[in-house]
Amino acid sequence: MKADPQAQRRLLDLQAIDLALTQLAHRRRNLPQIAELDRLARQITAADDERVKAQVGVDDLDRDIARLEKDVEQVRARRAKDQSRLDAGTGPARELEALQHELTSLARRQSELEDAELELMEQREQAETSLNQTVGRLTETRKEREQVEAARDQALAEIAKDEEFRSAGRGPIVADLPADLIALYDRIREQSGGIGAALLRAGRCEGCRLEMFGGELAAVRSAAPDEVVRCEECRRILVRTAESGL
Repeated sequence: MKADPQAQRRLLDLQAIDLALTQLAHRRRNLPQIAELDRLARQITAADDERVKAQVGVDDLDRDIARLEKDVEQVRARRAKDQSRLDAGTGPARELEALQHELTSLARRQSELEDAELELMEQREQAETSLNQTVGRLTETRKEREQVEAARDQALAEIAKDEEFRSAGRGPIVADLPADLIALYDRIREQSGGIGAALLRAGRCEGCRLEMFGGELAAVRSAAPDEVVRCEECRRILVRTAESGL
């Protein structure tokens, strides 16, 4: 293939832009905020599961306390009724004696229920403290996620702006270069890890970093200026300039 030496040299400008675009794309895919958001998402899921479990525990204790409170109220009402009948002193002595025994039993039952209720209330206080701590951690983690999302969005906006700038510079270069040269460059770039053209500097291919010797270097040296030369090792287009050492 033939191409004006100046056009070949402009391939280096195009390559620099394409390499920058490749690096920007890599940066977008590997933003540290992405990994951090994944970590925070897992942390939020775990904390939310813990919050639900803690809330269920508090709700269960509330139901148990309400049940005990109802039982206590029933015992109190029965004691009040029996005490009223006993204070009235009406009825057979055996019945009054039975009331006295029942009042003693009811007092013991009320004390047991109140002790159980107090124990549950203490457990509820601990459970609510744990729930509040979990909710606090969840809130803080969500705030942290918002901050990381803002940092990610800012980084993405900067990348997009840089890409737009680079792409705007790429268009005119491509438009000025021969279509067949661009086609060859793009094909090599796709096959060679994003680099289609490389500078020949002091007899060394800047694409594969290998130095040329003997017949290979002599062939490049003897090639016409408008001949599109390719590295025998990496097959990239070799761009010859005053730095090539020919």
